[in-house]
Amino acid sequence: MKFLISLALVFATPLASLAEVTVTDPWARASILASRPGAAYVTAESDKDDRLIGASTPIADRVMIHAVETDANGVGRMVHRETLDLPAGEAVNFAPGGMHLMLMGLSEKLVEGTIFPLTLHFEAAGEVTVDVPVLGVAASGPHEGSK
Repeated sequence: MKFLISLALVFATPLASLAEVTVTDPWARASILASRPGAAYVTAESDKDDRLIGASTPIADRVMIHAVETDANGVGRMVHRETLDLPAGEAVNFAPGGMHLMLMGLSEKLVEGTIFPLTLHFEAAGEVTVDVPVLGVAASGPHEGSK
């Protein structure tokens, strides 16, 4: 009987150790052309160390994790990342000019006032899907609306 209880605890442990990721403030800017990539932004926070390993949406062929890195001359450039670490308890903010989710191969342009689903794939937490409102082309964040 003691052996069976031990086995039950071993098999229950992985489920109890899964991270829980909260994704807030999703948004995207409207795009002028469907032939150009779009960008989506969120804030993600995990209760345990986790890793963003990808993202997907039905409105784009693929979603890439991009960071903006500045070189010694002050010139910023986009850098593709395969994954992104989420340290426990630290909010990771995706924002214009910084970390963002590049929407490649859009099926149509992003129209202000519409909403699309975005699924973030985490190593421990699994999938988290959010509805992303499309704001104006000059919007700077979800709390400012469209500008």
